[in-house]
Amino acid sequence: MVSILSKQISLRPSVFSNILVLFGLFAYLIFNAARRSEQNLIWAGMAKETAHQIGTPLSSLMAWVQLIRQNGQNDEMADEIEKDLTRLETITERFSKIGSKPELTKEMLSEIIGKSIIYMQKRFSKNIVFQNNIENISIEIMINKTLFIWVIENICKNAADAMKGKGTISVNYRKYDKEIYIYITDTGKGIEKSLIRSIFLPGITSKERGWGLGLSLAKRIIEDYHKGKIFVENSVKDQGTTFCVVLPI
Repeated sequence: MVSILSKQISLRPSVFSNILVLFGLFAYLIFNAARRSEQNLIWAGMAKETAHQIGTPLSSLMAWVQLIRQNGQNDEMADEIEKDLTRLETITERFSKIGSKPELTKEMLSEIIGKSIIYMQKRFSKNIVFQNNIENISIEIMINKTLFIWVIENICKNAADAMKGKGTISVNYRKYDKEIYIYITDTGKGIEKSLIRSIFLPGITSKERGWGLGLSLAKRIIEDYHKGKIFVENSVKDQGTTFCVVLPI
């Protein structure tokens, strides 16, 4: 009887320690969730405020373009200004959707990526070659077109920076029963191994300029809004990097 009591007494400190550990872990998880929620609110608030601030001068500039057209003054210049204004409208729309539940529509994947590549070809360095190996597939997916294009452009822009304006960006895919894997590969300098795991965190960047938000936004758009995945498939120093975007079909 005495030995049983002694065993029970000896077990109490370990049980108490385990309870403290579990309590500490539970408190940490609550604190971490609250912190993430606060960060998300700040993030969404900044995005919406940015969209709001861009919207006012954008409307004014559009009115000036219309005035130029009415007066018959340099229609070619008005056309070019209008293209840039349309681009600014798209940027404003993207920022306004951050923090809101985006509407997903059924889109043909090959068309979306094809149009994105055509747009980038005209604006990236002429020494960058695009290889689109996804143009002949007939797969429809539920996406928010505006935000998904933003992801593709962000990855390709990072690729162009990694190649210093010269190299090849190729887009490939693999289809499984309920998912499609989209691979975007560049021939750039690669990502340092120490950065690969944290490359999608805000503020992480290997570039001399920039805030390191592009890939963080891409991750949020793919995982939170499209219930997909995005990760670095492979990266080799001085050979290039492959990003993979996984979307449900």
